Amino acid sequence: SKLQLKTGDLDPRLFSRLRHLQKLDLSDNLLDKFPNSLTLPDLRVLNCNNNKLEDVTALKQFPLLEELTYENNVYLTLNDDYKVMFLLENLRLLNGKDITKLANHVRCVNSRKLTSKVTAHWEKFFRDQLPEKHTAEQVESIKKKFLQSVQTNVVYGPSSLSEFTRWRVKMIAEEFLAYSLGLELNRDPEPEEKMDENEEESAESPMEATEDESQVGDFSSYINHVTVRPSKRRRNHSKSGSGNKRSKSQANTQEEAEDVSAEPLHFLQCHSKGNSHEDFKTQLWSCVFEPLVDCGARQDPITSSSRTVATCGGESVCLIDCETGTVLKKYKVATEEFFSVAWTTLTMVIDDNRKKSHNILAAAGRRGIVKLIHVASDFCYGEIKAHKKPIATVCFSPARETHLFTASYDKRIALWDIGIPDCDYNFKASQLLVLEALSVPLRIALVPTCPEQYLLAGCEGGCFAWNIKPETDKKSRPFEALFQFPDKDGGVTTSHRVDGLAFLNDDVVVSKSSRPGCIYLWSWSRSFDTKAKGCQRTVAAVILAELEWSTTDMSYLTLSTCPAKDYVFCGDESGSVWMYHIPNCTKAWSSAKGKRSDKRIPPTQILKWPELRANGEQLTEILVNNVVSDPTFTYLVVLTSVNITAIWKKS
Repeated sequence: SKLQLKTGDLDPRLFSRLRHLQKLDLSDNLLDKFPNSLTLPDLRVLNCNNNKLEDVTALKQFPLLEELTYENNVYLTLNDDYKVMFLLENLRLLNGKDITKLANHVRCVNSRKLTSKVTAHWEKFFRDQLPEKHTAEQVESIKKKFLQSVQTNVVYGPSSLSEFTRWRVKMIAEEFLAYSLGLELNRDPEPEEKMDENEEESAESPMEATEDESQVGDFSSYINHVTVRPSKRRRNHSKSGSGNKRSKSQANTQEEAEDVSAEPLHFLQCHSKGNSHEDFKTQLWSCVFEPLVDCGARQDPITSSSRTVATCGGESVCLIDCETGTVLKKYKVATEEFFSVAWTTLTMVIDDNRKKSHNILAAAGRRGIVKLIHVASDFCYGEIKAHKKPIATVCFSPARETHLFTASYDKRIALWDIGIPDCDYNFKASQLLVLEALSVPLRIALVPTCPEQYLLAGCEGGCFAWNIKPETDKKSRPFEALFQFPDKDGGVTTSHRVDGLAFLNDDVVVSKSSRPGCIYLWSWSRSFDTKAKGCQRTVAAVILAELEWSTTDMSYLTLSTCPAKDYVFCGDESGSVWMYHIPNCTKAWSSAKGKRSDKRIPPTQILKWPELRANGEQLTEILVNNVVSDPTFTYLVVLTSVNITAIWKKS
């Protein structure tokens, strides 16, 4: 007690060893939530007075708890008292009062009444909607509609307990569906969502399910999940969700449906500073889809990934399930502003000398420190003090899973070996190489055909290439080539800001200049002679084509590619996403005779930003800082300047 402890200070590695601990006093600290993996199997007495707790459902991990006190936690209400009475079957004293009889009523009588009401609601309104021979899609659709409707319409007890009632109704309804329809059951109670009591039920646009958050380090509790509410539909194939209110955060949104090949799934406000629902200023910068551990994603990252994406911006890193909009985990560092995230898969030694592959997330930003997070264990196990100035971007080598590149505002790109942590998370990181740049590196990309030899970087002062092949006598080295590009006057230039850089395939590079409307596709192999000798030489980029894009002079709106589907994506200054599908062109360019097209290639489609309203006011001046698809182009994640993560799904 009285140690200014935050949630991240409760180290699961330490607490999991206290298997016989029976009494724990954590009063007078700064805890906002309990980590889900403290593993105190014999805990009987817990004191959490005078903290900042926002949620009590994680207390279910202490099944033998008999005495619990959490007075003077301003966010906890009577509804939370009822939740712990339901979750903790052995609880006798709550905040000094004997609750044995009341808890028995909550667990038995209350549950029986609600179960009866939930069952009756299904029989009356939903049973006949499901065909005798039904598809999985039909079942999922009915499930969503039923869960939304039952939480809105099943009422029991005083209005002061409406939040608890909705929480139990959702739990009972999911159990009922699992039993009746054989649906998979999520048995972990989720953080409660608050829905607008005046909200009308819509059979066309069911509520989204509440998100479920776990803890990693200082993971926090409440996410503002902004889903779009449909207005009058313009076209039959357009689809939208409906709006939600979330605990301690809320936003009302509206959308005009657009005729596009992708439909909006979710709009999430999950990087708010201090979890404030008023925060529409936090800039979101980077997102990367998690590789599938069991499918050899490190060997073939182009064709395999999960639907989980890591996003960063402000003080937090989030893990999001793109299909459900669930914010799975959220990692916070109050003094940090995260600019970049990257995944790798490490083969780690676990108990009994067995080896197992685990995904590791690297996150870095303004402090120049790389955080290493073992996501499956909800644990930030280490950090690397990589630079004294901010880190603009990070990426792992596709050839060596422990090799991490960090590009910094100190005008250097460093190569690190992060090592492999042992079973106690001990690890040793070492710096292998430093690449000297003439200006700040903004984007980096390893050449697909030789990822252990060449690295490209888009910088404030141009586009550069380095030889990164390790040499024992040279740890620091200058650039090997500086690329020339056409300028606006018809000549060539090397001095321009390159704020977008990615490979479309093994040879074609896509780069974006700060010059208005300028995205070039050019050939790596025909521009750079790997047999030529000498450093710091200037070479002309062999331009293959130019993409038609916005005429804005706004910088740092970066681009991305989906090589497996031949797509290029880039956002603009008005919230739109420009999509270019160019499969035939890439095949033509693969020959040595491929020539630059004099015509600019127009976008295949432009996804327009929908009309969103927050607290009654329309969001304006929306910049798309980054837009990334998963490798199979099922989902498209859009990061904005107004603290909104938009998730689209390809139709």
